[in-house]
Amino acid sequence: MIPVTSFAGHEVAVFGLGASGRSSCQALLAGGARLAAWDDGEAARAAATAEGIHIVDLANADWSKFAVLILAPGVPLTHPEPHWTVKRAREVGIEVIGDIELFFRERARLAPTSQVICITGTNGKSTTTALIAHTLAAAGADVQMGGNIGVPVLELAPPDVRRIHVLEMSTFQIDLTPSLAPTVGVHLNLSADHLDRHGTMSRYVAIKESLIERSAAAVIGIDDPLSSAIADRAADDGVPVTAISSLGVRASDVPLFYGEDDHLHFAAVDALDVDVGSLAGIGSLRGRHNMQNALAALAVARLALPERELADHVAAFRSFPGLPHRMEDVGRKGKVLFINDSKATNADSTEKALTSWPRDIYWILGGTPKEGGITPLAPCFPRIAKAYLIGKSADDFARTLDGHVPYEHAGTIDKALAAAARDADASGASEPVVLLSPACASYDQFKSYVHRGDVFRALVADLIKSGEGG
Repeated sequence: MIPVTSFAGHEVAVFGLGASGRSSCQALLAGGARLAAWDDGEAARAAATAEGIHIVDLANADWSKFAVLILAPGVPLTHPEPHWTVKRAREVGIEVIGDIELFFRERARLAPTSQVICITGTNGKSTTTALIAHTLAAAGADVQMGGNIGVPVLELAPPDVRRIHVLEMSTFQIDLTPSLAPTVGVHLNLSADHLDRHGTMSRYVAIKESLIERSAAAVIGIDDPLSSAIADRAADDGVPVTAISSLGVRASDVPLFYGEDDHLHFAAVDALDVDVGSLAGIGSLRGRHNMQNALAALAVARLALPERELADHVAAFRSFPGLPHRMEDVGRKGKVLFINDSKATNADSTEKALTSWPRDIYWILGGTPKEGGITPLAPCFPRIAKAYLIGKSADDFARTLDGHVPYEHAGTIDKALAAAARDADASGASEPVVLLSPACASYDQFKSYVHRGDVFRALVADLIKSGEGG
């Protein structure tokens, strides 16, 4: 834990008692603050009480006593309208911040020159964060990973000049971190997401860009126009930029890592490019989207550990296990490969999965649909042997697929898996892929994408054990 001393002797309001909220409470208590913590959920309040956190109904509290409001990142700060706690905080003129802001204030006190790498972008943040942490640790660095992935930031070991913190950051967290100051800021890509929480695309882009603006150095994907423009503006403003391109873009006025087929290349400014290794055969990094993740990790490793050879970092990629529910290889039965990509809750994420194989995909999809449905995936349809529809989106998705991709209404994930495994095994393909990549939220049938992926993984294990489907 990192004791937070910024508010020692002061009373602090905390709203939202999930994992990061309770972590903030414990860190503030360890640093000498007094707490008034609240959550609208009874279960969350009970969990906090069991940890010794003082529960106060903030709706009836005297807000003039509070020095600050610590807000959970899932609580609306601006849109569709500010949460009522945010309005109360603004009425009395106190800051509204999050747990990563508390981390950066302690870092400024304990080890202001320590390395902190912050990763953002619409897609790929978690895999890139995990891959960066894995790569640096493989090189012998003392690495702490957290933020929007895994461990809440205040439960990590404290900042130290010999330690590197690798933090995934969502737009919600960036918005709550005014002291954000990464040594390396990573921006991967941009597509429309969470606009209900940010109001407009321009606002969403501005929040992402603010992380880069406050970084000592930046690694930026240039494969989409919005991100490429961020890279140009950062370079013009004097931020040392390293560009990355999984599309093989080579023209650049800054150092560039780019991918060509399975190979990773580095081109310094006004120098010949160097082939530094290949991702061939690394199942946890298949697909063009993972090429972007690998390029980002390689660029960060070059900045964080400049004494190491790039080829050594690429070698470390081979031991990267990947992340659950993100293009996760969950088993093989005969010639059929089963992939759990439950984390793909929108069409943009699913596009990354569908382009990872040229053909013979038996695609399980559906759930609570996002705006635009799967229409943007039409260029991928020739890769799909058959689709299996589940959840409330089934009828809409059937209309999109009709005449382009064979499909059947499976209804539930167990029936979809059984049908897909049957058809894949009976096909003439040498390595057909049964792919769960729903392009939808999970809440019509599951608690979360994690629940959905866990169910799929268990069903695959049972299928393999039973000897069915091959």
